[in-house]
Amino acid sequence: MIGRLRGNILEKQPPLVLIEAHGVGYEVHMPMTCFYELPELNHEAVIFTHFVVREDAQLLFGFNNKQERALFRELIKTNGVGPKLALAILSGMSAQQFVTAVEKEEIAALIKLPGVGKKTAERLVVEMKDRFKGLHGDLFSGESAFTLTAPDAEPASNDAEAEAVAALVSLGYKPQEASRMISKVGKPDADCETLIREALRAAI
Repeated sequence: MIGRLRGNILEKQPPLVLIEAHGVGYEVHMPMTCFYELPELNHEAVIFTHFVVREDAQLLFGFNNKQERALFRELIKTNGVGPKLALAILSGMSAQQFVTAVEKEEIAALIKLPGVGKKTAERLVVEMKDRFKGLHGDLFSGESAFTLTAPDAEPASNDAEAEAVAALVSLGYKPQEASRMISKVGKPDADCETLIREALRAAI
């Protein structure tokens, strides 16, 4: 089990990041709420990981702290929620926002996430609420309730918008819907990560 990586960031292609540790490059899938917090290319990062082995693939999911990883692990225990859907959920909401939505039974907010229908949202509220009774104490309080901040904007182009659309599609949005979301928040000076952040924020 690979539980933690420390190394230089070689590539950032939302929601994938390539991080080199001891000469080995690891492709890590990260929720966008974690992706925004990464340092720039060629800077060192520490990522807490969860390793998933399937018949057709071996996937590594990464998080900025243990609390986010713990929430991901609880999510994939829920019936009907796999790693891809859990990644999409934590891309649309921060860990703290998701905990709040579950505790307040905000079904409408959960349904807005890609791949989450009414039945899945209701199941998440019922199952996760029970688990939070044992986890919430020190897991998602205080410093773990981070806020999203935009990285310094770089000049954007059609390439940035195309990358943003591709990232949303990989998170479970349909291509037409992803294009519409990006077009709504498109700004001439916005980079890919900013476009994704604004599109996801507007969707909730």
